[in-house]
Amino acid sequence: MTKILIAEDEPTLHRALAEFLTEEGFETISAFDGEEAVTLAKSKKPDLILLDIILPKKDGYEVLDELKSDEKIQKVPIVLLTNLESAENIQKAFDKGATTYLVKSNYKLEDVVKKIKEVLENNK
Repeated sequence: MTKILIAEDEPTLHRALAEFLTEEGFETISAFDGEEAVTLAKSKKPDLILLDIILPKKDGYEVLDELKSDEKIQKVPIVLLTNLESAENIQKAFDKGATTYLVKSNYKLEDVVKKIKEVLENNK
């Protein structure tokens, strides 16, 4: 089963994403802050990471830096799902190795899942 790590600190959105992905047949792993996201990514080796930028303890950029510098998990695709929509934020995310960048307000849950499936398909 395909494992997806959800790093999102907003409980309602986190739960909705986890439920939706589970219904779509994915196994989900939950992290509610950046430190937990790094620890779980390294221990559970997910197939994809859904990452918010604004997180407690470590932000999404710090998480990206740590994961992309670890050769065991640096190839795992990372989909950023965030409220930050400036070109500067988007460019910074891609410079640090993000696979794709989604602005929360522009996507429904169905669209996020569709994008995740596309990224997984392209990453085979």
